[in-house]
Amino acid sequence: MTHAPHLSRRGLLSAGAATAALPLLAPSGASAAPVTSHTSATSATSATLASSASSARMAGKVRHTPYTFRNAEIVGGGFVTGIVFNQREPGLVYARTDIGGAYRLDTASRRWIPLTDWIGWDEYGHTGIISIATDEVDPDRVYLAAGTYTLPDWDPSMAAILRSTDRGRTWKTTPLPFRLGGNMPGRGIGERLVIDPNRNKILYLGVRGGHGLWRSTDHGKTFAKVTDFPNVGNFVPDPTDPDGYNGDNLGVLQVVFDKRTGRPGKATRTLYVTVADKDNILYRSTDAGATWERVPGQPTGFIPHHAVFDHVGGHLYLATSDTAGPYDGSKGDVWKLDTATGTWTRISPVPSTSDDNQYGYSGLTIDRQNPDTLMVSTQVKWHPDCILFRSTDGGASWTRAWDLGSNSERTLRYDIDISAAPWLTWNASPSLPEMAPKLGWMMESVQIDPFDSDHFMYGTGATIYGADNLTDWDGGGTVHLSVRAQGLEETAVLCLISPPAGRAHLFSGVGDVGGFRHTDFRKAPKMYDSPTFGGTPALDYAELAPHTIVRVGHPTSGWTQHFAVSTDSGDTWTPSRSEPAGVTGPGVEDQAVAISADGRRIVWSPAGAPVSWSDDHGATWTASKGLPTGAPVRSDRVNPAKFYAYDSGVFYLSTDGGKSFEATAATGLPTAGNVRFKPVPGHEGDIWLAGGTDKPTTPTPYGLWRSTDSGSSFTRFEVVDQGDVVGFGKAAPGAPYPAVYTSSKIRGVRGIFRSDDAGRTWIRINDDRHQYAWTGNTMTGDPRIHGRVYFGTNGRGVIYGDPK
Repeated sequence: MTHAPHLSRRGLLSAGAATAALPLLAPSGASAAPVTSHTSATSATSATLASSASSARMAGKVRHTPYTFRNAEIVGGGFVTGIVFNQREPGLVYARTDIGGAYRLDTASRRWIPLTDWIGWDEYGHTGIISIATDEVDPDRVYLAAGTYTLPDWDPSMAAILRSTDRGRTWKTTPLPFRLGGNMPGRGIGERLVIDPNRNKILYLGVRGGHGLWRSTDHGKTFAKVTDFPNVGNFVPDPTDPDGYNGDNLGVLQVVFDKRTGRPGKATRTLYVTVADKDNILYRSTDAGATWERVPGQPTGFIPHHAVFDHVGGHLYLATSDTAGPYDGSKGDVWKLDTATGTWTRISPVPSTSDDNQYGYSGLTIDRQNPDTLMVSTQVKWHPDCILFRSTDGGASWTRAWDLGSNSERTLRYDIDISAAPWLTWNASPSLPEMAPKLGWMMESVQIDPFDSDHFMYGTGATIYGADNLTDWDGGGTVHLSVRAQGLEETAVLCLISPPAGRAHLFSGVGDVGGFRHTDFRKAPKMYDSPTFGGTPALDYAELAPHTIVRVGHPTSGWTQHFAVSTDSGDTWTPSRSEPAGVTGPGVEDQAVAISADGRRIVWSPAGAPVSWSDDHGATWTASKGLPTGAPVRSDRVNPAKFYAYDSGVFYLSTDGGKSFEATAATGLPTAGNVRFKPVPGHEGDIWLAGGTDKPTTPTPYGLWRSTDSGSSFTRFEVVDQGDVVGFGKAAPGAPYPAVYTSSKIRGVRGIFRSDDAGRTWIRINDDRHQYAWTGNTMTGDPRIHGRVYFGTNGRGVIYGDPK
């Protein structure tokens, strides 16, 4: 398989900067073959095996032991692309993310419950959720449209509809014959998947890539293309990128029902469909989808991001922008259609014809208790901030969440409590009119609770904000916003370390939101500072002087340095005084920087510059000899003079503190794929290496190896079919060797494994309900707690597990 890409593409930025063979489907009118479905939340797989580094032949079985898995809380961290309230049951609300799956809100704890942790390694793309549909006829039913990328090299699996009849506790899967774009341009548009509010067996799905409009008439078990729908869309974010991330047609965007035109058990007669075609954005059917017409008099020139139907007044509202979003958008309008008269009215808070309009509109909601009350957000407005607009007269007039004074001061109708996620300032102290934290960015989903006019929530590129006194806005009061993302964890984790001393058992480096020192796993920590990084791909600590820690990352919030060091277990940090000439980035994930066992020598493999060493904590750097640029590096955990490196099947050793490297005689190692290697604490010259790929175009070994001679030779664990990452933790009581952890496929079983005897036997410690999709980037045990493992995910944050 192809590994998940590490670029999350969620656009999380520092404050103030602008710095995720099917015979089953048939055309409309033809028979749709049944889908092969399965219940995805199954019991844990059990198997057994044994393994040895000294023998290529291993026997025995993979055993399973129960573990409890939790998040080391960061709270949010990624783009919440959609929030969906059930229209029948108060308190039933779901959220979707671009790479981190879907969640349901637990009203008692006000925490989000993850619903897609059962998704496994081979279907990792199904954690990119492009749409959620919650059934107002039968609130127990919920559906997800899943698929992260339309690019096969990034996401080899086809898309799917995930369907549940118990609010997401268990799932069945309907495969689809195309790909969706949960982490592609336009992912905040919609919802693309909807349920007929009168006859809930009927679902519609708007599809990108020219695939059109699809329909199910059996609760999502099968889907068929609506062949009579006249427009598959034509808007491509970047037509010059036909095979790339921005080269896909956004397609059919959203279906909206006028539920007044149906009755329980009968299909709704009138429905509207928005399309990514700036000349033809809206279509209507008045015969339950049998025939379609372009809605007369419609506006043109923009892409509809969200449509909302007022079932009391019969108005259809549209929020439009000139681009797909979520990162861009410079013009747009809000429109109101009186469906009884066919009259269109532009109700934009600031119309696109005004010079003051330099943004599109995206998030759109109405108050179901008072349908003349609506809110809309700017699609994105980097400087100084995004704007929420509110109207109580059907769009005739608007007020803003903030107003700008003549001296760049801002008058606010809100305050924000970020105590649940204090990192949301990005350590910034901006000048007016910018503020930290921001009101938000990429605010594609804004939702007023259909049962409570005071309660609303909206997603941003990093969190969910909400309030419980929204109507105070209308009387001139202050709306009290606070973080509402507790339980929702959506970071792409790049590196993890667990030093054997210090107050923090865990340090993390994550994409987009820097990284954290975790002293209390139940509370979100503050972000690393001095310098602040937008992403931290690599960390290391000195094994024999563990209070000394180094990190490298992408500078933000006014910083320019890519390197920082701490000598007090992360209490404080010092940026480097210089960098190797030519540095363009921090380097490869999890293996870009290494510090010697005694903390006196650092070897850094940055992007754009030679691998270099420093013996003065980054004040000066000297190029290492004998290594290709960008080679991953590690330090021996016992001998301060030894460093290791790896590149394209060649293993390298340095015995002079990283000044020079020589290739060892080791053979048979993978030459392609994601390769991770790690020296063992307390054992000089003992190194484990995992990696490779089974991609047919790049044939190479794929497994797990061990060396006990400083990389001069490696022995493969034949029982490991596919090895991806390895880490070490405290030894079992009485054992002479650290516990070994790996995310691998062993004897045909994919999972998280532990060995307490240097790989002779393995225990699977996760189960099929806790697979977390792709877990091949970073992993470590805790050197102070036997059995505890930490591992990174590509969108579900930092996971730690303990034996039950």
